[in-house]
Amino acid sequence: MDAAVTSVAMAALVADEILAGLSLDKAIVQLPARRRIGVTAYAACARAADLGNGIAFCAAVGVGAAVLTLAAFALAASVGAPGAVTGLPAAAALLSLVHSAMTARAAPTMFQIGRAGDDQAALAPLLARFARWSTARAAAQTATLIVVAIAVARGT
Repeated sequence: MDAAVTSVAMAALVADEILAGLSLDKAIVQLPARRRIGVTAYAACARAADLGNGIAFCAAVGVGAAVLTLAAFALAASVGAPGAVTGLPAAAALLSLVHSAMTARAAPTMFQIGRAGDDQAALAPLLARFARWSTARAAAQTATLIVVAIAVARGT
């Protein structure tokens, strides 16, 4: 693999690892806690964290991982690498776009949670919807991570 492609792919791997970790933590650890502490308490926590410092941090990590993953594919394709070499970065780029599209559905739901007040009847379906999108996003981002890791390990 070209040295520039390798460098960008390694950076994408690190960013995708961080994003996958955040996504899995949200889906496996944080969101199920709403069943133990109640939707009102969970919404208060989400407002303080996700809608506080989380907005800038998660946006930076999410956009950064997507840009680096897409750049790894674009760079591999631009150096004239054969399809066998660009296949995995292309798959990772596609998965990254899928994750981004899912985030475009999940984020407005979190903003609705922020505006919903403490009405359990309003919060419960919003949190359920956010949990579904978050689980799907975690799966897509974990798949992205795995594909990028394989690409880096293979030297593509």
